[in-house]
Amino acid sequence: MSLNKNLVAQRFAKAGQSYAEHAIVQKQICQNLTRLLQQFCATTMSRVFEIGCGSGNLTRLIAASFQIEELILNDLYADVQQHFPHQEHLKWLIGDIETLPFPHQLDMIVSGSALQWMQDLPRVLQHCHAALNEKGWLCFSTFGPKNLIEIKELTGQGLSYWSIENWHSALTQAGFEILHLSESEAQLYFDSPKAVLQHLKATGVTATARHRWNKQTLQQFYQDYDRFKHAEGYSLTYHPIYCIARRIK
Repeated sequence: MSLNKNLVAQRFAKAGQSYAEHAIVQKQICQNLTRLLQQFCATTMSRVFEIGCGSGNLTRLIAASFQIEELILNDLYADVQQHFPHQEHLKWLIGDIETLPFPHQLDMIVSGSALQWMQDLPRVLQHCHAALNEKGWLCFSTFGPKNLIEIKELTGQGLSYWSIENWHSALTQAGFEILHLSESEAQLYFDSPKAVLQHLKATGVTATARHRWNKQTLQQFYQDYDRFKHAEGYSLTYHPIYCIARRIK
């Protein structure tokens, strides 16, 4: 599926203020990824590059956990800079990372819940490899095929997610040694299908973006969502994948 990156940027910009409050799973994922970084990586680094920093959930955790001389942040749109008001030491690389030159001589590249938006992941991995110093770390969280599965089943819309096997193969092929690769599932529960859609909109993760909503299709969606009703409420599945890898050649 081809993505309109401008539309993606607009959605996340619109959700900028509500994201911090509603992105419960994404915050937990950032905490889990930071724990893995602390377990596998050096505590002091010269240059670190973050792809898709968003509102800074992961940025703040790594800045507090590691001694980093130069932290370079990337996101699609310049508005994200408002989330970092007192961070004068940060450097910025704004725009679609698939079309921008990467910074070089990096000790680490990190990314929290952003790589699933990439159109050509093998090429992104090549660029990561070229940008890292020898034995530099590539550490990220992303999402697997069961992510937002309820929405995909009901609307036929959603991203094409790589499986953990896809990641293993692509990382190895790109010249990385995999130190950690794991996946998990998390369910959120809501009072109504409408609340599910509101949550997705508030986090910018509108996987249903191309779906034509009108009164009739909304009613049908609400009705069909009954199949995902549990004692706890209406479920929404997240399928995070975590990776810690190192450049080996």
